[in-house]
Amino acid sequence: MSSADSTVVNGGISFWHAQEVRKAREAGGKAPAPRPHLPGDAHADVAVVGGGYTGLWTAYYLKKAEPSLRITVLEREFCGYGASGRNGGWLYNGIAGRDRYARLHGHEAAVRLQRAMNDTVAEVVRVTGEEGIDADVHRGGVLEVARTPAQLTRLRAYHETELAYGEEDRELYDARGTAERVRVAGALGATWTPHGARLHPAKLVRGLAAAVEALGVTVHENTPVTGTVPGRAVTPYGTVRAPYVLSCTEGFTAGLKGQRRTWLPMNSSMIVTRPLTGEQWEAVGWEGRETLGDMAHAYLYAQRTADGRIALGGRGNPYRYGSRTDAGGRTRAATVRELYEALLRLFPALSGIGLDHTWSGVLGVPRDWCAAVTLDRATGLGRAGGYVGSGVATANLAGRTLRDLVRHDSGQADPTDLTALPWVNHRTRRWEPEPLRWLGVQGLYAAYRAADRRERAAGGAGSSRVARVADRIAGR
Repeated sequence: MSSADSTVVNGGISFWHAQEVRKAREAGGKAPAPRPHLPGDAHADVAVVGGGYTGLWTAYYLKKAEPSLRITVLEREFCGYGASGRNGGWLYNGIAGRDRYARLHGHEAAVRLQRAMNDTVAEVVRVTGEEGIDADVHRGGVLEVARTPAQLTRLRAYHETELAYGEEDRELYDARGTAERVRVAGALGATWTPHGARLHPAKLVRGLAAAVEALGVTVHENTPVTGTVPGRAVTPYGTVRAPYVLSCTEGFTAGLKGQRRTWLPMNSSMIVTRPLTGEQWEAVGWEGRETLGDMAHAYLYAQRTADGRIALGGRGNPYRYGSRTDAGGRTRAATVRELYEALLRLFPALSGIGLDHTWSGVLGVPRDWCAAVTLDRATGLGRAGGYVGSGVATANLAGRTLRDLVRHDSGQADPTDLTALPWVNHRTRRWEPEPLRWLGVQGLYAAYRAADRRERAAGGAGSSRVARVADRIAGR
């Protein structure tokens, strides 16, 4: 099978980063050298822990708003090493926990949050243009398809829910309308929103890091932060003292002292095909280059890349015992096979197509599955994350929200519409200790996969009872 070809690169962070390194070498250059680590104790006005999307957006917006601020970004490896450089390139308006926020704060509060996310997609596109960041952005929207009667029932309910949250420009398609956008085998219907875009994750994070440095922000790579306390970010090379210490570590939060059960590091895996031929693209369609997902319980996500490939991801092996994270990004052979088979279920005409690369990464999952932004005004400690896989856009909203929280707390600005959103200062309980954590996650995703198999076999319009029980246990 092509997915098992020995020439497929497994791990090595991600295809996105590898592609950029290869292009640099083909042009006669070298891969970018790491930025120097922290040389010793230092002082700043704001210390940002984590050089991914959240940390970089936070530094960007703070420095743009207050150019005199001394801002230091501390990154354990290199900017974009984590989920920011490994994700599926979905810039879209989904946010984790919106329905729970509606229950806690009222429907209108959740509508405001959703509208902020809709605007965030346009904001990221705006900044990439303004800063000259060529991230292969194509604003084709998001298409989510149903391939079984049960998925179609869920899709219609999901579509109505999105309309109720004010997304009046969303469209619903039948099988024929879906095929006119992309020819997914057996698709019964789809829902589409214009609030989405495809992008190249590594190009975005590298361009953003360069833009931040150009503004005068100090960025130190190869500088692991071992702990944060009020006024200090502690590293092996020295301590950065700052009135505000903002943790933007998402899926790697469990590696900080005392944070092992704060957010669960969930694994997600991806494959990318070799470039498709013109004939293959004719069979697939997908001329609008929408980001593509489905309504399965163990869902998948895909994009048509700028260089004519398909990049597709899913959960794979969802969790490593003890909240461990995989530095090398290697993917199990069984997971590669599952993703390849999922690709062929979508597009049978691609049977035999080769893969170029497979990799994995981690994302942060709170116990209540709610993304949040917090700033403790008594200590100056802040945090943003828990995006549950929707972080490409959410990180931007988080960065702007942290900016406004810091500026208000320091007396530089009044509260804003962003600081009043319901996810601000949301608290959630910690995850269970091991082995309960591992058993729970493994059981949860086994249940979701079993539910998908049952729905495909049964052909009924109702969702599997197994999945409904799993949702209740998970607290989703």
